[in-house]
Amino acid sequence: MHSHTEVLTRLFTALDRHDHEAMAACYAENARFRDIAFKLQGRTRIHAMWHMICDGDIKTTFKIDEVDDRTGFVTVVDDYTFRAKGRKVHNVIQSRFRFKDGAIVEQQDSCDSRQWASMAIGGVGGFLAGRIPRLRAAKARRTLDTFIETHPQYKES
Repeated sequence: MHSHTEVLTRLFTALDRHDHEAMAACYAENARFRDIAFKLQGRTRIHAMWHMICDGDIKTTFKIDEVDDRTGFVTVVDDYTFRAKGRKVHNVIQSRFRFKDGAIVEQQDSCDSRQWASMAIGGVGGFLAGRIPRLRAAKARRTLDTFIETHPQYKES
Protein backbone atom coordinates (compact mmCIF):
# COMPACT_ATOMS: atom_id res chain seq x y z
CA MET A 1 0.00 0.00 0.00
CA HIS A 2 1.33 3.44 -0.95
CA SER A 3 2.06 5.70 2.04
CA HIS A 4 -0.29 8.35 0.65
CA THR A 5 -3.08 5.76 0.52
CA GLU A 6 -2.50 5.33 4.26
CA VAL A 7 -2.74 9.10 4.82
CA LEU A 8 -6.03 9.33 2.92
CA THR A 9 -7.44 6.29 4.69
CA ARG A 10 -6.52 7.84 8.08
CA LEU A 11 -8.10 11.15 7.06
CA PHE A 12 -11.47 9.77 6.00
CA THR A 13 -11.81 7.05 8.61
CA ALA A 14 -11.07 9.74 11.22
CA LEU A 15 -13.81 11.92 9.72
CA ASP A 16 -16.27 9.05 10.00
CA ARG A 17 -15.18 8.57 13.65
CA HIS A 18 -15.43 12.33 14.29
CA ASP A 19 -11.74 12.44 15.26
CA HIS A 20 -10.63 15.91 14.19
CA GLU A 21 -7.25 15.55 15.94
CA ALA A 22 -6.34 12.55 13.78
CA MET A 23 -7.53 14.44 10.71
CA ALA A 24 -5.41 17.50 11.47
CA ALA A 25 -2.33 15.29 11.83
CA CYS A 26 -2.65 14.38 8.13
CA TYR A 27 -1.94 17.96 6.99
CA ALA A 28 1.30 19.90 6.62
CA GLU A 29 1.58 23.08 8.68
CA ASN A 30 1.14 25.30 5.60
CA ALA A 31 -1.56 23.19 3.93
CA ARG A 32 -4.36 24.67 1.85
CA PHE A 33 -7.98 23.50 1.68
CA ARG A 34 -10.66 24.58 -0.76
CA ASP A 35 -14.23 23.47 -1.45
CA ILE A 36 -17.49 25.10 -2.54
CA ALA A 37 -17.65 27.11 0.70
CA PHE A 38 -14.22 27.27 2.34
CA LYS A 39 -10.86 28.57 1.22
CA LEU A 40 -8.46 27.91 4.10
CA GLN A 41 -4.74 28.35 4.58
CA GLY A 42 -2.79 26.56 7.32
CA ARG A 43 -3.36 23.47 9.41
CA THR A 44 -4.83 25.45 12.31
CA ARG A 45 -7.82 26.78 10.33
CA ILE A 46 -8.26 23.45 8.52
CA HIS A 47 -8.27 21.72 11.91
CA ALA A 48 -10.87 24.17 13.23
CA MET A 49 -13.10 23.46 10.21
CA TRP A 50 -12.85 19.69 10.69
CA HIS A 51 -13.51 20.09 14.43
CA MET A 52 -16.66 22.07 13.64
CA ILE A 53 -17.80 19.44 11.13
CA CYS A 54 -16.98 16.56 13.49
CA ASP A 55 -19.23 18.11 16.14
CA GLY A 56 -22.16 17.20 13.87
CA ASP A 57 -23.67 13.89 12.79
CA ILE A 58 -21.53 13.31 9.68
CA LYS A 59 -21.13 9.82 8.28
CA THR A 60 -18.53 9.30 5.57
CA THR A 61 -17.69 6.64 3.04
CA PHE A 62 -14.87 6.94 0.54
CA LYS A 63 -13.09 5.24 -2.32
CA ILE A 64 -9.49 6.04 -3.14
CA ASP A 65 -9.54 6.26 -6.91
CA GLU A 66 -5.88 7.01 -7.56
CA VAL A 67 -2.75 7.81 -5.60
CA ASP A 68 0.91 8.31 -6.45
CA ASP A 69 3.99 10.02 -5.04
CA ARG A 70 2.54 13.53 -5.48
CA THR A 71 -1.24 13.36 -5.83
CA GLY A 72 -4.38 11.52 -4.82
CA PHE A 73 -7.99 11.40 -5.98
CA VAL A 74 -10.81 10.21 -3.73
CA THR A 75 -14.56 9.91 -4.16
CA VAL A 76 -16.22 10.80 -0.85
CA VAL A 77 -19.86 10.52 0.19
CA ASP A 78 -20.90 12.54 3.24
CA ASP A 79 -24.29 12.16 4.88
CA TYR A 80 -25.13 14.70 7.58
CA THR A 81 -27.61 17.22 8.87
CA PHE A 82 -26.90 20.80 7.81
CA ARG A 83 -27.25 22.35 11.25
CA ALA A 84 -28.21 25.86 10.15
CA LYS A 85 -31.41 24.50 8.60
CA GLY A 86 -31.78 21.03 10.14
CA ARG A 87 -31.91 19.50 6.65
CA LYS A 88 -30.40 16.15 5.60
CA VAL A 89 -27.62 16.23 3.03
CA HIS A 90 -26.19 13.42 0.89
CA ASN A 91 -23.14 14.96 -0.75
CA VAL A 92 -20.93 13.24 -3.33
CA ILE A 93 -17.51 14.90 -3.47
CA GLN A 94 -14.49 14.56 -5.71
CA SER A 95 -11.47 15.27 -3.54
CA ARG A 96 -8.04 16.00 -5.05
CA PHE A 97 -4.84 16.03 -2.99
CA ARG A 98 -1.24 17.06 -3.30
CA PHE A 99 1.36 15.65 -0.91
CA LYS A 100 4.79 16.63 0.29
CA ASP A 101 6.93 14.72 2.77
CA GLY A 102 4.06 12.33 3.55
CA ALA A 103 1.54 15.04 4.47
CA ILE A 104 -1.33 16.74 2.67
CA VAL A 105 -0.26 20.16 1.37
CA GLU A 106 -3.35 20.82 -0.72
CA GLN A 107 -6.90 19.50 -0.78
CA GLN A 108 -9.48 20.65 -3.26
CA ASP A 109 -13.02 19.29 -3.00
CA SER A 110 -15.68 19.71 -5.64
CA CYS A 111 -19.33 18.76 -5.78
CA ASP A 112 -22.52 19.98 -7.42
CA SER A 113 -23.06 23.25 -5.54
CA ARG A 114 -26.63 23.64 -6.76
CA GLN A 115 -27.59 20.16 -5.64
CA TRP A 116 -25.84 20.67 -2.27
CA ALA A 117 -27.59 24.01 -1.66
CA SER A 118 -30.96 22.55 -2.59
CA MET A 119 -30.52 19.79 0.00
CA ALA A 120 -28.84 21.87 2.71
CA ILE A 121 -30.76 25.14 2.48
CA GLY A 122 -33.70 24.67 0.15
CA GLY A 123 -36.07 27.31 -1.18
CA VAL A 124 -34.96 30.65 -2.59
CA GLY A 125 -31.95 30.76 -0.24
CA GLY A 126 -30.76 27.42 -1.58
CA PHE A 127 -31.35 28.54 -5.14
CA LEU A 128 -29.16 31.61 -4.56
CA ALA A 129 -26.48 29.84 -2.51
CA GLY A 130 -26.17 27.19 -5.18
CA ARG A 131 -25.41 29.79 -7.81
CA ILE A 132 -23.48 32.50 -5.96
CA PRO A 133 -20.11 31.28 -4.63
CA ARG A 134 -19.48 34.48 -2.65
CA LEU A 135 -22.71 33.95 -0.74
CA ARG A 136 -21.62 30.45 0.32
CA ALA A 137 -18.09 31.59 1.13
CA ALA A 138 -19.21 34.54 3.26
CA LYS A 139 -21.56 32.37 5.33
CA ALA A 140 -18.94 29.63 5.73
CA ARG A 141 -16.30 32.15 6.82
CA ARG A 142 -18.64 33.69 9.42
CA THR A 143 -19.62 30.28 10.74
CA LEU A 144 -15.99 29.16 11.08
CA ASP A 145 -14.91 32.47 12.64
CA THR A 146 -17.70 32.15 15.23
CA PHE A 147 -16.59 28.58 15.98
CA ILE A 148 -12.98 29.73 16.42
CA GLU A 149 -14.09 32.50 18.79
CA THR A 150 -15.57 29.85 21.10
CA HIS A 151 -12.55 27.54 20.71
CA PRO A 152 -9.50 29.67 21.55
CA GLN A 153 -7.01 26.89 20.71
CA TYR A 154 -7.57 27.83 17.05
CA LYS A 155 -6.93 31.54 17.39
CA GLU A 156 -3.77 32.50 15.59
CA SER A 157 -1.24 34.63 17.43
